[in-house]
Amino acid sequence: MIMELCLMLASSCNNPTSTEQKSGGTVTDIDGNVYHTVKIGTQVWLVENLKTTKYRNGDPIPTITDDDKWQNTKTGAYCNYNNDANNSAIYGRLYNWYAVNDYRNIAPIGWHVPTITEWITLITYLNGEDAAYTGPSTAIIKLKEIGTTHWQSPNAEATNETGFTALPGGKFYDRFIDFGTDGWWWSSTEDEPTRARHLTINKYEVDIMKPRLKYEGLSVRCLKD
Repeated sequence: MIMELCLMLASSCNNPTSTEQKSGGTVTDIDGNVYHTVKIGTQVWLVENLKTTKYRNGDPIPTITDDDKWQNTKTGAYCNYNNDANNSAIYGRLYNWYAVNDYRNIAPIGWHVPTITEWITLITYLNGEDAAYTGPSTAIIKLKEIGTTHWQSPNAEATNETGFTALPGGKFYDRFIDFGTDGWWWSSTEDEPTRARHLTINKYEVDIMKPRLKYEGLSVRCLKD
C-alpha cells in the first residue's frame, strides 16, 4: 500500500519518477523520456543514454549547434550527434561536463551521473579474474550491444550479457567523431580546472585514464542513488 501510494503521488507531480525496485524497472525524466534499468553487481544502471533537454527542476539546458560557440562555452549545454535530433532517439544526447556538474542536476530524481570510482567498480566487477587479459576486456564483451546494427563490424565477441547495451554514440571534440566505433560517457569527477574524468568503450579496450576537456560533448549514463 505504501509503494502504491508513493507511485500515485509521484504520477500526479511534474517531477521525474522511478518505478525501479529491481532490474527491469523504468525511470521517466523531466522531459517524459522513459528509460529501462538493469542491475549489475550491486549497482543499478539506466539501459539507455540520457536524452533530457532540461535540468531536474525544469530549467532548459541550452542546445548549441555552432562549433566555435560550443568550444568556448563554460556553462551547461547539449547537442545531438551531427546536430541531427533523430540520433538522440537511439544514442541519447551529447552533453558538456558543465551540464553534468550543474547544481540543478541533469539526472532524474533518485539517480546521478556516476563518479569515476563508480565506473571503476563496474569495470572491475565485470573483468574479475580476467583483468590482465590482453584481448578485448571481459567488461567490453559483457557491456556492448551485440551485432552490427550500431557498432561497426566486426563486433563478434560482444554478448551484452549484462543488459547494459553500450552504444557507440561518438562525441563532439572540435567536430563530431567516433560514431559507430566508440562510446564516451562522462563521470562526475573533476580532474583539473579544464578537464574531467570519463569512460570510453571501443573495439579493444575500456579507457578510464585520460581526462577529457570539459567542453567536449559526451554521452551520459545514470546510476541509481
